[in-house]
Amino acid sequence: MSFAAVIPRAVEALQQVLAMEHPADAVLSRYFRKHPNMGARDRAFVAEAVYGALRHARFLDAAGAVNPRLRILGAAFRFGGFNLRQLEPVSGAEREWLVGLKAIGCGDNLPPAVRAELPDWLWERLAAAYGDEQALAIGGGLQHPAPLDLRVNTLRASRDAALKALAEEGVSCAPTPYSPVGIRVRGKPPINRSPLFHSGVVEVQDEGSQLLAYLVAPRRGEMVVDFCAGAGGKTLHLGTLMRSEGRVYAFDVADWRLAQLKPRLRRSGLSNVYPQRIDSENDPRVKRLAGKIDRVLVDAPCSGTGTLRRNPDLKWRQSPATVAALKRTQAAILEAAARLVKPGGRLVYATCSFLQEENDAIIQAFLERTPTFSLVPAAQVLADHGIALDTGPCLRLFPHLHGTDGFFAAVLDRAH
Repeated sequence: MSFAAVIPRAVEALQQVLAMEHPADAVLSRYFRKHPNMGARDRAFVAEAVYGALRHARFLDAAGAVNPRLRILGAAFRFGGFNLRQLEPVSGAEREWLVGLKAIGCGDNLPPAVRAELPDWLWERLAAAYGDEQALAIGGGLQHPAPLDLRVNTLRASRDAALKALAEEGVSCAPTPYSPVGIRVRGKPPINRSPLFHSGVVEVQDEGSQLLAYLVAPRRGEMVVDFCAGAGGKTLHLGTLMRSEGRVYAFDVADWRLAQLKPRLRRSGLSNVYPQRIDSENDPRVKRLAGKIDRVLVDAPCSGTGTLRRNPDLKWRQSPATVAALKRTQAAILEAAARLVKPGGRLVYATCSFLQEENDAIIQAFLERTPTFSLVPAAQVLADHGIALDTGPCLRLFPHLHGTDGFFAAVLDRAH
């Protein structure tokens, strides 16, 4: 299909995404299912054009992109590396607008929130927390696509062996800088077709997410809970660090998320993972484990601001009201999770958010209410695993500094 034919498809897909009724990735998946004759190249163009239009929405708005077609053309021309000839046919007015687009700078002539490609409310929070310069750097780091990271299942192979096998498949990749089991892939090869994926040697998982399991630091034979397990990437890593001994309970309130864990669990070869759907943090299945668990991970539901490289629509789907509601949920989940931890045990609270109200404020309030827990320096815990990464008392990861998604994590140990 020519670009002239696929551009209307991208415009149509963007129109559906902009309704903001569902996440962009879900909308695109549904769109591609309804258009099965689109080839891989055309699907890639549509996806990148839509995500580009979302990532650069504030710039395109400021430049006068008054409809979805101009957003797609502008994103492809200004940020996607396409020239006018490739985007033909365009009208005279569209051509004039696109030529003018190249002349618009991204510097000081635009408001900082526009330069950072963030909604005003989010810019204001980040600037207050980190200062304008750092907030601009955070926003800049979120304007680029995220890399493809893999985690090696060390029950199946070593990282060196996995790197060698991927190279033999023609996949260009390298070790991640922090996670000792991480691999960063160059480009976007179809990893789900690789024999290493199907045999459970590798799983797709951002490097920042991988580091959370090292903060939990589970030991063989222990009882561990992944309180908000989702599709189970961190659950499986915990089970692997335990060498498939002991028990890892994977709790989540959504059947559909736990359903995504099942094929991953089969591939992993682990026998110590127990997925369980719960109704809420106060489910009886949670309460019966009170005081019995060695280690609990709470990767709390959050605004997801640290994942905007992957989910740029989130910045338009979230608001101060949704963050306020999330804060109440986060505090309630952390309280419930803490009740599971036995004396001498560990609780790790994590989010993929930059917002201090979802991170530091939650931890500070928890420690004031629960003096039996104390904060353990994250760098110290990581160093025990040979990971040299010091971001202060808590783990704080930023795309522009660390190449990972944005993460926050606090390690909390309960007194004996």
